[in-house]
Amino acid sequence: MLSTGQIILITLLAFLIPIDKYGLTIGLRWPIISAFIVGFILGDMQTALYIGGTLQLMSLGVASIGGSSVPEYATAAVIATTIAVTTGKGMEAGLAIGLPVAMLGVQLDVFAKILNGFAGRKSQQYANEKKFRSMINVLFTGPVIMGLTAAIPVFVAVRLGPDVITGILNFMPKWFSQGLTIAGKVLPAVGIALLLNYMPVKKYMYYLIGGFFLAAYLQVPILGVTIVGIIAAMKYYSDHNSFGVAGAGADYSGGLEDE
Repeated sequence: MLSTGQIILITLLAFLIPIDKYGLTIGLRWPIISAFIVGFILGDMQTALYIGGTLQLMSLGVASIGGSSVPEYATAAVIATTIAVTTGKGMEAGLAIGLPVAMLGVQLDVFAKILNGFAGRKSQQYANEKKFRSMINVLFTGPVIMGLTAAIPVFVAVRLGPDVITGILNFMPKWFSQGLTIAGKVLPAVGIALLLNYMPVKKYMYYLIGGFFLAAYLQVPILGVTIVGIIAAMKYYSDHNSFGVAGAGADYSGGLEDE
């Protein structure tokens, strides 16, 4: 049975995971780190590292690119480790509870981003009105909303058990879940569009078209496209660097001849 202090610490850790993912980036977003901390709180490092390592492997290649929503494996690691240690039933029992919460995190992440969109517009309104204190107060709601997407399900799962989480998933109307899924698929496109807006796309459009051709028409895996991109970047840097050195040498020689 968990003590009140342990429940508070585990819930606080879960609250910090999304904030770390989108802001601090000190490592809490990685399952192995989150599980390690839970193991320290509960006094069972061996089980924690075993579960954290397993979920870390499961999360390889899963990234929230361009604002996309993905399963929160770090949150799953927190719950799975807590359940496994407190019940003594091993990793299987922990994962049976942790993974559904990770999937629930996808829906909550989309919902939180929608709410943060309203908060962003409100803060912009305050900024235009030069009400900067009100702007800052509104902006602080963003991390709080994101933190609650993990803290609430973790607290419920740890305090009340797995049946509650399963009931929440089953209680959600189908139209609501499908709507959040569609919104989650749209967010990556919006994020990539925003990213491209800050990049010199017009200058290097042929690289973008080449990558799209490799992925869409030749079905080259993302790792293969990445390798091609690295080679192209190295070639560009080599040519550009050589040109700069040659140009500098020519200027220097010319300067000597003029003297």
